[in-house]
Order: sequence, then structure tokens, then C-alpha cells
Amino acid sequence: MNSGGSIKKNIIIEIICLLHVLLFVYAAISKLLDFENFQVQLGQSPLLSAFASWVSWIVPLVELLIAGLLIFRSTRLWGLISAFNLMVMFTVYIFIMLHYSSFVPCSCGGILEKMGWNTHMYFNLVFVVLAFTAVILRQNLENKISFIPIFKSMLFTCIFSTIVVVVLFKWSEEIMHYNNPFQRRYSKNTAMLLQQTDLKFNSFYIAGFTSGRLYLGNHSNPQLLVSFDGNLRDKKIERIDFDPRNMPFQNVTLSVRGNYVYLKDGMVPAMFRGSVKDWKIAKKLSGMPYFTQAEPADSATIVFRNNTGPSLSNVLGVFRAGNKDKIQYNNSLLEKQIDGIFDTDGVLLYSEQMEKIIYLYYYRNEFIVAAKSGNLEYRGHTIDTTSKAKIKVAYLKNGSGRTMSAPPFVVNAHGSAFKNLLFVNSRIMGRFEDKKRWEHSSIIDLYDISSNAYLLSFPIYNIGKNKLKSFIVTDTHLYALIGNSLAVYQLKENIKKELKRPVQK
Repeated sequence: MNSGGSIKKNIIIEIICLLHVLLFVYAAISKLLDFENFQVQLGQSPLLSAFASWVSWIVPLVELLIAGLLIFRSTRLWGLISAFNLMVMFTVYIFIMLHYSSFVPCSCGGILEKMGWNTHMYFNLVFVVLAFTAVILRQNLENKISFIPIFKSMLFTCIFSTIVVVVLFKWSEEIMHYNNPFQRRYSKNTAMLLQQTDLKFNSFYIAGFTSGRLYLGNHSNPQLLVSFDGNLRDKKIERIDFDPRNMPFQNVTLSVRGNYVYLKDGMVPAMFRGSVKDWKIAKKLSGMPYFTQAEPADSATIVFRNNTGPSLSNVLGVFRAGNKDKIQYNNSLLEKQIDGIFDTDGVLLYSEQMEKIIYLYYYRNEFIVAAKSGNLEYRGHTIDTTSKAKIKVAYLKNGSGRTMSAPPFVVNAHGSAFKNLLFVNSRIMGRFEDKKRWEHSSIIDLYDISSNAYLLSFPIYNIGKNKLKSFIVTDTHLYALIGNSLAVYQLKENIKKELKRPVQK
């Protein structure tokens, strides 16, 4: 080999090494200077979510180490091989993000963060080719070996690096969905605000959704329903036709389910049913016991909660109108931790499509999934770590009751179920999360009750200083009460694809 050719090859190797040194040093310093943000972004990555705490340190340190190996001639070969493997892993990583996940991966910091992910992948491929070329040129200069052994060796390292990334991806997915270390996955393509309207008053509550219309009840006027079309443009007011017959109502609420409207008051107790065609209450569901919450399962079946358990603790039951044994309790569904009342408090939900009862605890990381009959199917857990209710209960001296002696530590504030999905408004911040997002929004965690798996999270942003008060989900939209406002969000592809799964009953 002539000296002129050797000089050219050495210059090419020097340039390639210098480019890699600049890339790795720049990327590593960018990560370390904005380390908290880098760790937050890494925590959202489907490949590295479960390993973010230690990978966030290892990646910039490895980049600096490789840069150091490339600087010195004695270690340059190892540096080039390491650079090749690292860039292959980065390239495969981005390919998985683009084709097998909807989640945004970590940024590399600085100007590299401004690249689109397709551009970033091609950028990485260029450096893969450069490193490969430099290894071949250097070995050819020093050892005079043929091209084929080098190619086979580099191909093997490429395959090995790819396998490592794929294994990490599969492993991380398993951990995040089923053994979550309290790290949320935020996806950009989830819910988009379409419209909001000012209701003027904060006395409204969500009564239900049927036939493309959302219905709101009003605590100040319990015989009126306000309805909107799916985009909150067509507003109607419906008056419930009902003769109270001197019943001592104390807390009347309305529920709209399918073709029926239900008028209920657990303090009487009373449960009436009417048709949405004429809004006339025509039938009383006789024999309904006292209840603190009640959700219609079908025209004759009501799932309810009351305080008839041991020591007046909460208990779930099922009421069936027309049956000889109308009421069936399951005392084992709600599990006492402290007093059986406050510690078992929560929200009762029902998935009509799945025919499942869902009970979401307020003060612990647990929800219950039961069959329509009231039989337990399983106890699921939200991804936070609060397994025991953090509440303080004071008992009155005369033994007539009990009360909270300190503000409770709320874990799950609200919930909504649709088909196989459970939407939970969590009040607990997870690991590697953006504090500003928590200050300006309410976080919704999404679970698949058919597989008992955590899926993803997304924010519902405040309106002014007001946070989410309650919400309901349909197959295409999420409707939220936020202060005095009603807002509608369009569910995007990430959520819709989870709803397309076959309904299990």
C-alpha cells in the first residue's frame, strides 16, 4: 500500500473519530446539563421506562467513555467498535419507537432534540456507516486482513446490539404494564380539546350519555336535565314528568342509561324509572334498600352501595326488581383497613358493554372488578404505591358516629368505565414527572380491565384555576366538568385502538 493512500485513510479515520467525539460529548453534556428533564423524558420511553433511574446516568457516561477511547490511538479501535454498537442500538431504539409504540422516546438534548424522529434515525444510520467504515480502514492499514472477516465480525455485533434492544423493549413493556414501578407513560396522541362551554353554575353533574347526547343533572333543580349533542353545540332542556306523591326526598339525582332515565334518592330510599322518549317517570322499582351510591346495570338491575355491613361499614349489593330474592349482598368485596366506612369509600362504576361492576377506592391503590351478579373476578391495583388508606378517623364520645379528624390523602379522585377501559383521575405524582404538568392539569391513568394492565396516561388541562371535577367517556369522546365549564375532548388513535378489542362478557 503506498504512503499516499495510507495518509488519506488515516485522515478519513481521524475525521470520523472526531465527528463521533463531537457527537458523544455534545449529547452527553446536553443530557447532564438538563438532567432532570432528560430523566423525565427517559421515564416515558417504552424501551427504557422501567430502567430510567440507572440508564439516565449510564447513557451520558458511556458516551463520554467512548469519546475518550476515540481520542487516543491505542484505544481507538475499541472506541470505534463501541461507537458502532451504540449507534446501532440508538437506531434500533428509534425504529421501535416509530413502528411499535405510540410513546415519545427520550431526547438526546440540544439541537438533536429538534430533529424529527425519522430524520434522527437516518442521522444515526450515517454514523453507523461511518464507524463501520473507520473500523475497516483501520484494520486494513494495520493488519492487512481481508474484508470478509471484518464484515462478519461487525455483522455479529450489529445483530447482538439489536437483540439487546429488543429484549429490553419486551422486558420494559412487561414491567410497565403488569409490575409498574409507579412510572407513567404520557402519549401525545390521546385526547384533543374540541370545545368548551360555560354552564354559569357549579351545581351540574353528569347524568349520562345516550343516543349521541350528553345529559347533565342539576342539584339545584332535580327535575331538569340539560343535554348537548356530541360537540356541545345543540343544547336542549328536558323536564322530568314526575309526581313525587309527598315523598320525603332529600337528595334526588338522575341517571340516563340507554332508553331509560332513573330518578333516585338513597336517603328515602327510592328508585324510579322512566323513558327517554317522553321523560315521564312511570315505574317504581319497589323494595330498593337504602343506598349511598347506585348504578343501573339494566332496566331491572341496580348495583348499589350502602352501610349495612358489620359495624355499619360499606357493602356492595345487587338489586333485581321482580325477583323473589331482590337483594343480594357480597360482604367480602369491600375490604376494611381502618373503620370500614371512610377507608372503603370510593366510586361505584358499571361497564354496560362488559357487564362488569367496578369499584374504585378513593384512598388506596386498588379497584375491584366483579361480575354483574356481584361475584368478585379480581382485585386490580392502580400504579401508585399507596396500598393502605392514609386517613384519620375520630369516633364521637356518645358513639353516635365517626368523622374524619384530618384531611384525607386522596389517591383516586374520579373514574369512568367504558367497554374494557377504566379511566382514573389520579392525585398522586409518579416518578420522573413534570411538576408543571401536575400544577396545570388533572392526570388520567388508563387501565384495561380485561387484562388487568396499565396502558398510558394523559392530562386534562385546567380551565383557569379550576381542575377536573368529574368526567364520562364514550367510544369517541371524553366529557369533563371543570369548574363551571363543560369541555369535550376527542379521543385519539392511542385510546381508540384499545377500545377495538373484542368485548369479553
